[in-house]
Amino acid sequence: MNLETVWREEDGTRLAATVWRAGDGYRMISSALLGGGIGPARWVLNAQVPGTYARTDPVDHLERLAESYGLDGPGVGMLTAAPVSRTVRRDDGGVSVSATVGLRVPTWAASPPGTPDPELAPIDLDAEPPPAWTPGTVNIVVAVPVPLSDAALVNAVITATEAKTQALLEAGYSCTGTASDAICIASVTGDGAAEPFAGPRSTWGSRIARAVHAAVHAGALDYTAGLRARDRRPDG
Repeated sequence: MNLETVWREEDGTRLAATVWRAGDGYRMISSALLGGGIGPARWVLNAQVPGTYARTDPVDHLERLAESYGLDGPGVGMLTAAPVSRTVRRDDGGVSVSATVGLRVPTWAASPPGTPDPELAPIDLDAEPPPAWTPGTVNIVVAVPVPLSDAALVNAVITATEAKTQALLEAGYSCTGTASDAICIASVTGDGAAEPFAGPRSTWGSRIARAVHAAVHAGALDYTAGLRARDRRPDG
């Protein structure tokens, strides 16, 4: 996965995005706002937005950003308030993972109706010294170098999500993620038979799980370091 970091100015703020120009030869499954579902895709965009983001046209926003970065054809676009310049990369046995980890609102997936999620105090990006992390979601992109069947792609989403939750719990966060997490699993196309399984004990599923776990765990620890740095400041 050859990630490119690009920058833009938006409402007076300098914001980063990562672009993976995968090209032809990939099928992707994603929960993203832009390009969600299962199908061929040529690129993946993970764009940072301000923590106060309140636009009601996120799909149009992503389409305009993709166009500005020269991305054409079908693709996947995600948004996050986490600093994308701090994207964490991990690899395992040919599987490549990138993740941005923001945990201002850690969330249990199953909560009683009407129960508010506990919100951590936001981190000021303009503070000196700059903090390690800021509000955001957990966005994960996984690249697999073998074809996966539709069922295996769905299985891979489950495996990656389980690994994400394991990583967050082991990093000290009592949550399954945040309410706005997004994921994209990309597998190459090919003439041979597609892998039918991607569970955590299958060959490729286990590699997905380890790579996702490593990336999210590192990102969560980085987020914790940012909170501690903020709390150590005299005005924190």
